[in-house]
Amino acid sequence: MLDDANLVVTGNGNRKYHVWLSRRAVGLRSSWKIGFRSTSGRICGGFDDILVDDGLGPERIRIAGIRQLTPEDYNELMVRFGKIEPTVEPAPAPESVEGAEVEELD
Repeated sequence: MLDDANLVVTGNGNRKYHVWLSRRAVGLRSSWKIGFRSTSGRICGGFDDILVDDGLGPERIRIAGIRQLTPEDYNELMVRFGKIEPTVEPAPAPESVEGAEVEELD
């Protein structure tokens, strides 16, 4: 879970999907159960729901969108939502530049 309205779901073949909801799910962080409700057997953004049950009864929230993630997309989401630190690439070593000799003037 990224926040109260964004999830990363892992599907078949270890494929990852970003699922964002039409509104916040208050019990999502402490939920006991999370499920998907589909009208077609496949989950579609804008048509299907997520069910969140935090022990007080299920709450149904419309799925706003779903997007399959590449490994780069996944890392970018994790950084954007503060779940991992960005990888810092080392700065390239300064290049040695040959210059003219400096003549001091009096």
